[in-house]
Amino acid sequence: MRPHVIVNAAMSADGKLSTRERRQVKISGAQDFNRVDRLKAGSDAVMVGIGTVLADDPSLTVKAEECRNNRIHRGADEQPVRIVVDSRARIPPDASVLHKGTGKRIVAVSERADKEKIARLRELATVIIAGKDRVDLVQLMDELGDTGIQRVMVEGGGTLIASLIAAGLVDEIYTFIGNIVIGGKDAPTLADGEGFVREPEFCRLTLIEARKLEQGVLLHWTVDRPA
Repeated sequence: MRPHVIVNAAMSADGKLSTRERRQVKISGAQDFNRVDRLKAGSDAVMVGIGTVLADDPSLTVKAEECRNNRIHRGADEQPVRIVVDSRARIPPDASVLHKGTGKRIVAVSERADKEKIARLRELATVIIAGKDRVDLVQLMDELGDTGIQRVMVEGGGTLIASLIAAGLVDEIYTFIGNIVIGGKDAPTLADGEGFVREPEFCRLTLIEARKLEQGVLLHWTVDRPA
């Protein structure tokens, strides 16, 4: 069974994840940070695309000791599995996600990835080869489900999120909308990529909750499935 997939993102009031230079921007504060840490701790795995790794070098670890202890008490590893979708195996060997925190790492690559890079990566992480030219996300999710991963939190970026939505793999979306305007037609948004062309293709959502948080608003959506 494929994992339940939850997308979480913070964006500006005009829907931007960061600047046009892909420079990380502080959009939310401590309350939202703690919410995200709890969401991460409640997931079996945390996934990002290679663009996020190259731009931000995240560790994807659960920060709060209480959250880590709660994972241990329920019989899980201290940290969720860290997953990077990286079609060409471009992830730097010293990337934080490969070294910080305990637990398992997975790098998903395509068949076009350099074989020598894959061999080096296998010294640091489990490598899943899925798809010919780019990572086949459906195949990847099937393989993750086969390993027992039931709940995946996706933290970005916009290209990966758009691809997951287009493949019908996303179940829930959390968006924190901050009180800033970043602007820029080339600044990344929640769902980048080619986009949908015709209205019947659009991804439809059902709003579960909307609440004020800090100086912004937190929206919680579920993804509607075609009848």
